[in-house]
Amino acid sequence: MKRGGWEAESPLPAEPNVSDGQHSSNSPLEMDTSQNQPHVYSVSELNTRIKSILEERFPFVWISGEVSNFAVPSSGHFYFTLKDEKAQVRAVMFKGQNRNLRFELGDGMAVTGICRVSVYEPRGTYQVIFEHLEPKGTGALQIAFEQLKNQLAKEGLFDEHHKRTLPYLPGKIHIITSPSGAVVHDIIQIVDRRFSGMPIAVIPVKVQGEGSIEEIVAAVEMLDTLEDAEVAILARGGGSLEDMLAFNSEPVARSIFAARIPIVSAIGHETDFTIADFVADLRAPTPSAAAELVVPRRQDLQHKITTFKDDIIYSINQNIHFLRQRIAELSRRLTDPKKKVDDQRLRVDDQAYRLQLATRNYFRRQHENLIRISDKFLYNNPIGYINNSKQKLKLLQDRFAHAVTDQILARRFRLREISATLAGLSPRAILQRGYSITRTIPQAGIVRSTEAVAVGQDVEVLLARGALTCGVKEKRDDGQEIL
Repeated sequence: MKRGGWEAESPLPAEPNVSDGQHSSNSPLEMDTSQNQPHVYSVSELNTRIKSILEERFPFVWISGEVSNFAVPSSGHFYFTLKDEKAQVRAVMFKGQNRNLRFELGDGMAVTGICRVSVYEPRGTYQVIFEHLEPKGTGALQIAFEQLKNQLAKEGLFDEHHKRTLPYLPGKIHIITSPSGAVVHDIIQIVDRRFSGMPIAVIPVKVQGEGSIEEIVAAVEMLDTLEDAEVAILARGGGSLEDMLAFNSEPVARSIFAARIPIVSAIGHETDFTIADFVADLRAPTPSAAAELVVPRRQDLQHKITTFKDDIIYSINQNIHFLRQRIAELSRRLTDPKKKVDDQRLRVDDQAYRLQLATRNYFRRQHENLIRISDKFLYNNPIGYINNSKQKLKLLQDRFAHAVTDQILARRFRLREISATLAGLSPRAILQRGYSITRTIPQAGIVRSTEAVAVGQDVEVLLARGALTCGVKEKRDDGQEIL
């Protein structure tokens, strides 16, 4: 197993307890008595012998120091260096042991643990292999409590906006606790004293020891399957931090947070705090106080009902008195019903005449609008507009065709004129009339005077058809021979 350039193997030993001056029978250096020669060990034999001596002669030892160079590879084993102010030793804690730690190990932490001393033979280095570790000074359970509390707080499990409101008068109360303790009897007694006849269901669980965490989680999850579950009390009596271990566990905390109904925690005494208290919807200082928080007193409810009843009766009597006064006042103001009916008839007739007149005017205006829209439609008939556009398009097409034809004829005439002019200026036309062009060889320069060639030089004579290669025998300038 490698990590950080060193390797670890098997468990931890301690320092040998060998008296000074005493030679062990298991000493690595032995003499070959038959030949009176020392036994020569190979390196692997020596390391194997040393490892065997350490692991056989030294029992488990306790050791304390400060953790440094802490590392966790993919294997899950812990590798670190344990040191004090004068020395250091390499240490390892295998996955099978470190999974039982109740705190988070890290650099700079002072720890105490039980270990074995061993040698990693391939490298010849010795190391300690821990079987158990705990924080030095502060207890492991308290460290684990604080670490889990900080973790869940960061996740928001303690936030107030997640807390559910308790029902004012629940139809049934569920109690998750030990059925044999005094807590359940105290809660039942207080609930019965405050509201006799209140249905109570006890979900028995172990509140400490092996299996308690699983039973509490199962009980909380079972609440979500009960249709009559409205509120639950999670309770136990006081105890040490070890006794409260189940209520400081992460599974219990997460099951309370995920519960469908509100849960009241009533764990230990008023000064005791657990992780379950922080996650629960309401914390009661004691189990007895939890019963008082969940169930109102029957006498208080009866007093409130009586007060509400008196208030309602008083309000109704006041309303009746007001309505009677109102009726009397309206009765005095009421006129003859026949006159009222006649007035309403006249009003109906007037409204009917106005309605008829308004209806006729409305239809007349609509008819006039219809005639005006029809005239506009006939005037703006798209068929006439399309026909006019077609005629304009035909005229434009004819004019375009004539213009194109005229342009083509003009361009053809111009082309013939330019062609004739080019033909008259073409060198080939001159050659056709018996002229020739003389060029030097090989430069192909045109000979314009006698100075361009020398006697005996070959020249090329271009004709209208073909070319001649001639030699210069003599040169003349105005009939005079040039020497």
